[in-house]
Amino acid sequence: MLADGRFPAGGHAHSGGLEAAVVAGRVSDPGTLEAFLRGRVATSGAMAAAFAAAACAAFGGLPDADTEAETETETGGRGRIDALDTELEARTPAPALRAASRKLGRQLLRTARAIGPHPGLDALAAALPGGPHQPVALGAAARALGLGPHAAAAAALHDAATGPATAAVRLLGLDPFAVHAVLARLAPGLDRLAAAATAHAEAPAAELPAYGAPSLDISAELHATWEVRLFAS
Repeated sequence: MLADGRFPAGGHAHSGGLEAAVVAGRVSDPGTLEAFLRGRVATSGAMAAAFAAAACAAFGGLPDADTEAETETETGGRGRIDALDTELEARTPAPALRAASRKLGRQLLRTARAIGPHPGLDALAAALPGGPHQPVALGAAARALGLGPHAAAAAALHDAATGPATAAVRLLGLDPFAVHAVLARLAPGLDRLAAAATAHAEAPAAELPAYGAPSLDISAELHATWEVRLFAS
């Protein structure tokens, strides 16, 4: 549900860099779409998965209904969440992508609080009123809904692949069956990346992966200057 494009957290309005790649001529058919998605999930997708898994694990220490537990764990849990958000900010060099990530995180957190009220989500929203980065919000929302770090990582990777894939259908008029065949071929790789991301769930924030995708960063900045575009990012 968290990674479904119909989840009302605004993800349907973002192409994950696909719109800029289409205009630049790098994606034009299912084959080039698959190459784009493989690169995206192995870089920014894998990094998002690691941070989502870590945020999910850390969220277990945020305030809950137990007042005594809140006093004991609030500082440690929230401190790690803050550290994760700061480290992810440092790993996102493009201002346009930082802004999009925080907007998506704010919208996801708002939606999660509406469908599954949780004191920890309220605390996270209060601590980061501008919105946490989307993977951090995803990890927290997953934990609040009873999911673990592996599920959070899998949802992050699913989102990293299906968001641009759906955008490709809208931008290029590709056959949806062909696009979903691409996603099916990606599935085993996404499972491996989710397992690798989960292995980092308890690591210090500064030691989490910092995979780079310079072409996505550059494209995001160019895309932000367009007067006419179908997607927000």
